[in-house]
Amino acid sequence: MKITARAHTNIALIKYWGKADKDLRLPLMSSLSMTLDAFYSDTSIEKSTENEFYLNQKKQTDQAARRVFNYLEKLKKKYDIKDNLRVESVNHVPTAAGLASSSSAFAALATCFAKFYDLNLSKKDLSRMARLGSGSASRSIFGGFSIWQKGNDDQTSFAYSLEENPEMDLQMLAVELNDQQKKLSSTKGMQLAQTSPFFDIWLKRNESELNEMIAAIKNEDFTKLGSLAELNANEMHAINLTAQPEFTYFEQKTIKAIKMVEELRQKGIECYYTIDAGPNIKILTQLKNVK
Repeated sequence: MKITARAHTNIALIKYWGKADKDLRLPLMSSLSMTLDAFYSDTSIEKSTENEFYLNQKKQTDQAARRVFNYLEKLKKKYDIKDNLRVESVNHVPTAAGLASSSSAFAALATCFAKFYDLNLSKKDLSRMARLGSGSASRSIFGGFSIWQKGNDDQTSFAYSLEENPEMDLQMLAVELNDQQKKLSSTKGMQLAQTSPFFDIWLKRNESELNEMIAAIKNEDFTKLGSLAELNANEMHAINLTAQPEFTYFEQKTIKAIKMVEELRQKGIECYYTIDAGPNIKILTQLKNVK
């Protein structure tokens, strides 16, 4: 028997950038995201004579495979399952390039596992399960806007829906500048970011900006949402630039794309950018500006 599931990527408007617990993937801050319809992962599970992981039709034996196997071992131990599993995943999004492929990949894998073993989990518990594979995956259990509350342990750290089917006029355009895997993983980047002298200040700002973003969504205030998402992203990357040692995910093309967005705004086309752990940028705008 083979079970297949699909999950979509999400892009954080208020960022998660730092772990309180590496094993449980508990965040240092709450975050808020929007789930995208264009980017997604399809994952299937079936029993096998040995643990196997195929990504985009290619068998994996490297770090990606170890991450998947370690994640499955956690789940199998929790539910007292002894089976070896063959996992096949197809990412319809560049992998590890700052376009949130891990969010959809592990949300799909968690959903698949729960269906395969008839676990009958609530979305809250499915979010907790996905979080163990990738923190951002906790938010990909939901459509629309969702919030991942940081909590303080495995039971209290999960995502929930803020607006599952939002009516707000909001479009996100992904600008793919580099589809190669990033050189510095998000996990390593988060560790380094905490060496910034401004990290604790950003933690406090992130909390207040989360509340502002919730209000902007509820009020369908696109200007506030866009400007706040852009500010929050810039604050995250400023932390990276002040880490010890400093680092950045930006490339020359990233800077050019940022300037392009700023120039469009100066011409009266309202748009904003947000950038995650990678060189690619996402542009927030409204339907009237999309051609």
